[in-house]
Amino acid sequence: MGKNTEIKLIGQPIFKQIVDLIEGINLTGLIKKHNSDHYYKAFKSRTHLITMLFGIFSRCDSMTEICEGLRAMGGKLNHLGLDQSPAKSTACDGLRNRDSKFFEDVYFSLVRHYKSFLSDSRTFGLTFTEVLLIDSTTIRLFSDLLKGVGRNPKGDGKKKGGLKVHMLIDAVQSVGRFIKITEAKVHDKNFLKELDLISHSMVVFDRAYNYYHQFALWTQKKVFFVTRLKKNAVYKVVEVLQEHQKQKNKAMVLREEIIELEYYPENEKGKRQMKYKTTLRLKKVCYQDEQSRYFEFISNSMESSAEEIAFLYKKRWGIELLFKKMKQNFQLHYFYGENENAIRTQVWCTLIAQLLMTVVQKIAKTKKAFSVVASLVRIHLISLLDVYELLRSTKREYIKTRDNPRLVGQLKLSL
Repeated sequence: MGKNTEIKLIGQPIFKQIVDLIEGINLTGLIKKHNSDHYYKAFKSRTHLITMLFGIFSRCDSMTEICEGLRAMGGKLNHLGLDQSPAKSTACDGLRNRDSKFFEDVYFSLVRHYKSFLSDSRTFGLTFTEVLLIDSTTIRLFSDLLKGVGRNPKGDGKKKGGLKVHMLIDAVQSVGRFIKITEAKVHDKNFLKELDLISHSMVVFDRAYNYYHQFALWTQKKVFFVTRLKKNAVYKVVEVLQEHQKQKNKAMVLREEIIELEYYPENEKGKRQMKYKTTLRLKKVCYQDEQSRYFEFISNSMESSAEEIAFLYKKRWGIELLFKKMKQNFQLHYFYGENENAIRTQVWCTLIAQLLMTVVQKIAKTKKAFSVVASLVRIHLISLLDVYELLRSTKREYIKTRDNPRLVGQLKLSL
């Protein structure tokens, strides 16, 4: 008699269903490109990725916890896409030494693969080629990890440092277009130099990124931006376009004007030319929101109305929600390794996990909040349930189906 293969037909755990979404990209090609399996006989790149995703989805606090959790699965490991549980020393060595650029490439390959699927058809009634959002979030690290990001703590070990994740996303997508991870002490404005933006695109960011020289370069290339005016900005009002009396608890434009800012231009090496100043002409919008909070926006898009400029800045808050999802729903409070490469790898794998969860949420067409989706996946991570039915259902009970013995623990739905 042949082998009994009935167990293979039971179904796949939720974790395996999510990981299978990675099969849409050429993972083998990326492994060859980065030669990321060269020094590893047992802990291959794919195993490393699956191990990291298991730890992130299940919110493990350490590599020890991940490896022990996988070992406890026993015979179920093949359902998770693994041949065996990695040893802690092997996993830590791989995390420390395997180049984080491999995981970065995996993330952006997934972004490209699912781009059309994740895109929103809404254009917000705007005429720009694309609307992009920029922001950063700081991941704080204590003294025992600071050396991994270029800091040397002194004293009682209570000093804090960290990494800063800068992200450029499309306003109609929920994933990154361009991401750079730097030391927390690096000024935000340096991120703007890294961007390669096309003509007639619109970029929205907060005032921490104010960089007048870069604004002037973008204006020459017809790249537009909206940001908030710095509190200490010195400028001259050239023309007042409109002005209105303030009304309590009403969202409205209070004042619209053309201003000129003075700044020192920079040479090719990024050094200020202190011998002379030059001027930059911008549109300034004074705006009050529904809670009577006051804002001052600036933009180089002279054709945009004051209302459009205020609307565009509101879209920037979407990226803050994205960072909130990442930090609240996935494990970025504890790091699985101590050197810079290990920390970067964990950040990239967390972004991959968030992307995969977003894809699952889109396929399921569920109305559940992202935090609820993340919690359900964590609770049922190795359950043999259909992840999409799980997320779509409003009332659940788990039954064993006698009509089909292959479907054990099937989800019975009451919609």
